Amino acid sequence: MLGVAFPPDYETSRYFFVYYNSLPNGDITIARYQAQVGNPNLADPASGRIMITFSKPFDNHNGGNLNFGPDGMLYIGTGDGGSGGDPNNLSQNGLSLLGKMLRININDSILFPYYSIPADNPYTANPAVDDRIWAIGLRNPWKWSFDKSTGDLWLADVGQGAWEEVNFRAAGSTGPINYGWRCYEGHAAFNTSGCLAPANYTFPIFDYPHNFATGGFSITGGYVFRGPGFPELVGYYICADYVSGNVWIIRPNGLGGWTSTIKTGMPGNISAFGEGEDGSLYPVSLNGTIYKIIRPLVLPVSLLSFSGDKQISYNELRWNTADEQDLSRFVIEYSLDGISWMSAGERSAINQAGNHQYSFSHFTSETAKLFYRLRIEDNAGRLTYSAIISLNGKAGSIRVYPTIIKDGIMRVNTEKPVTRIDILDTNGALVFSKQTGNQQGYFSVTLPVLGHGIYWARLQTSSGPEVVKLIIE
Repeated sequence: MLGVAFPPDYETSRYFFVYYNSLPNGDITIARYQAQVGNPNLADPASGRIMITFSKPFDNHNGGNLNFGPDGMLYIGTGDGGSGGDPNNLSQNGLSLLGKMLRININDSILFPYYSIPADNPYTANPAVDDRIWAIGLRNPWKWSFDKSTGDLWLADVGQGAWEEVNFRAAGSTGPINYGWRCYEGHAAFNTSGCLAPANYTFPIFDYPHNFATGGFSITGGYVFRGPGFPELVGYYICADYVSGNVWIIRPNGLGGWTSTIKTGMPGNISAFGEGEDGSLYPVSLNGTIYKIIRPLVLPVSLLSFSGDKQISYNELRWNTADEQDLSRFVIEYSLDGISWMSAGERSAINQAGNHQYSFSHFTSETAKLFYRLRIEDNAGRLTYSAIISLNGKAGSIRVYPTIIKDGIMRVNTEKPVTRIDILDTNGALVFSKQTGNQQGYFSVTLPVLGHGIYWARLQTSSGPEVVKLIIE
């Protein structure tokens, strides 16, 4: 189950539309259901009607978002069919529904297919493109939305191995559009064999590289904020990176370009956003938490500095403050990945006039890089966070991510030379092996199609093997 959309007339029609992968083959399926009479919170299972279904060659890149546009049409975003690099070039194939944005007109018809094709769809006169297609050239649009005020489309598309991107299309645009995958990843050429000149493609308004400091590794699209209580944020588009925890706000700069601002240290594993009827936004994390975006509190303290040094058996952290009033404590939090946080300890606030110096020794046997931040709390229980700092671990550390692999690609960041990578199932059977030739630094490994479940990655180094657990979705 990947998406649900309610039409503008839901209150009277009781119809709603779902996007899911059907068993046993994982086919993409769009279906219509109807809520029960007198209870809009319960569906009538017998009302289900399959409208569109088509297969994928691989198990990943499902897309899964569908929304009603300001024109009342139903828009459906699909992934390119999976694997890595779109090996069948389906995203650029006009007769395939994979890697596309579809646009259909729903109606109350009792006859299959329960929808019609809008006459103003941009490819209806082109026999080389399916009439249902509204846009071409997507990899895995996760997620996308319409600005509820302007009707503009904002679309986040997950990248391959180097770039994540955000695309924009103004309300009322009618012409055909090609977002460029697999010819381009972000603004960078990826596989231009058989591709047209760059002028034939629409490039993203924003992209970011694969790293933790200024980017990430898997974008999650959000919404333009139109909610109450936070006037400074109104009109900004918000998106997040699932792996790094970085968040960006983006808006037009008034000169025909775009301005973006990054916020680090936010909650990790953000897999989707929800929008309330009043425009409030709710980021959803796979750690089981639903957050709400609110105006940040300004606590009565100035954090002048926050730094640290790595010692032999502990990490020494230091921070300086001024203007402390009615503060309770500083909680020192640490993380192995910059996403999931744990408490290392705390220091009570001094709460006296003038500048103050604090220090904390975190005794740890952890040899990998550690991330730190301060959770600053006042006596009323309100809190804010410092910026995140990191302290390098012992030389030779290896990191494999993400823990949950959805796109068939395993990323490795290693200071040790890695000669071979083996993937084993939970019974210890070898299911994949790749020689990596003493590779160091950052590199990615495209995995074969594997069943959902838990696996072990065994990385062979000169000092012996290192083993980490992976989950394949």
